[in-house]
Amino acid sequence: MTDTSAIVSKVWSFCHVLRDAGVSYGDYLEQLTYLIFLKMADEYSKPPYNRKLGIPADYTWESLTSKKGAELETLYTRLLRELGQKPGMLGQIFTKSQNKIQDPAMLYKVIDMIDKEDWVMMGADVKGVIYEGLLEKNAEDTKSGAGQYFTPRALIRAMVECIKPEPLKTICDPACGTGGFFLAAYDYLLKNYQLDKEQKEFLKHETFAGNEIVANTRRLCLMNMFLHNIGEIDRDTSISPADALVADPGTRYDYVLTNPPFGNKSSMTFTNEEGEQEKEDLVYNRQDFWATTSNKQLNFVQHIHTLLKADGKAAVVVPDNVLFEGGAGETVRKKLLESTDLHTILRLPTGIFYAQGVKANVLFFDARPAAKEPWTKEIWVYDYRTNVHHTLKKSPMRYEDLKDFIKCFNPENRFARKETWSEANPEGRWRKFTYEEVIARDKTNLDIFWLKDKSLADLDNLPDPDDLAQEIIENLEAGLESFKEIVNNL
Repeated sequence: MTDTSAIVSKVWSFCHVLRDAGVSYGDYLEQLTYLIFLKMADEYSKPPYNRKLGIPADYTWESLTSKKGAELETLYTRLLRELGQKPGMLGQIFTKSQNKIQDPAMLYKVIDMIDKEDWVMMGADVKGVIYEGLLEKNAEDTKSGAGQYFTPRALIRAMVECIKPEPLKTICDPACGTGGFFLAAYDYLLKNYQLDKEQKEFLKHETFAGNEIVANTRRLCLMNMFLHNIGEIDRDTSISPADALVADPGTRYDYVLTNPPFGNKSSMTFTNEEGEQEKEDLVYNRQDFWATTSNKQLNFVQHIHTLLKADGKAAVVVPDNVLFEGGAGETVRKKLLESTDLHTILRLPTGIFYAQGVKANVLFFDARPAAKEPWTKEIWVYDYRTNVHHTLKKSPMRYEDLKDFIKCFNPENRFARKETWSEANPEGRWRKFTYEEVIARDKTNLDIFWLKDKSLADLDNLPDPDDLAQEIIENLEAGLESFKEIVNNL
């Protein structure tokens, strides 16, 4: 078996060759997904596995490796179309698949590279490094728009460490993108527990469930999980293509970890009688929701509350508007404070998401049974936004940057927390607010901050010009998005 770095660099070198031939990261990643999946299926069909995987004889890996030139291109195009019709994970991986490598010689080279490796025997960590790396590259490629499905891995890891998932418990992500939360939770469970046979089986087949409505993103998620040894090649998948918000699925989970898509509105596009495309706001009329609204973010918060078991825990990335918007927003916040223990808010800095100008937070809340008194007694806020400057390229947020937050959160026993803020230390980023203090705020506004913005006060100590320029761009883009929302609503 070749060493890890050799395989990784080989996969990457082809990436660059194909880029020069006009094939984007995303297209390369997609073709790799199909081809590695077929190669692994081929390996599983032979001894010692001898599994029947339902791939027709005309479309096996061996049929591909025996062809070249125009014959190869024709067969590959037909194979993608046919396998997309199959049931189970096979059909899901190949749904709406197309050949994006138009040069048969290039395609042959990629097939040959994959053919030389034994993928089933390769460690999940090796396959994971390759695939996660490509996903990140794809997210950076702004033209592809894939960044909106990619949550910074440092943030995901910190959220998982605060939630502390346990074996034999279920984890849901109703907007799972490429599966980042699943993989971080999977790694956490393997690292922190000596799992027995039953726990390993449960982790592989029962732990994870989610939704992803974009076919291409769902495909990447399934492959990402499969390469990390989650799920089975010949079983149905636990990732649904359905819109998570349409209905209560009926299943309840121990944990919900998610970063729902940015953009306030839930909408569908249709063509009117004049042949023009129009958008119609989607309002979900659900009995289990506290408020009826077309605000997608507020709907996701309500949906997540529904998904949790009576003692379930959630960690959810939400944009600022969820914390201060009036009307339905106020109703949802009040109900959330009453019916769950909303114990922690992490204020995130700008410049960490591929979607520009996003101001977001992480809400941590625990489900509770119905009661007369509100369950939230105090909310702890960690301000990791004020006077923090990150950019995707020059100074991306790293896991180390969130270590102080994790320490303050105190995952071992969050009831033994200590504030770092005090009258004597007004610079402290970790501060507690009582339920009474929060409910007294206008519209139960949870957008709480107290630190002084140093760039406003100290002209001698201005941030780096690049950071300032980036911040101006982000603020302008955030403003532009808000204007677009207003125009759409008129």
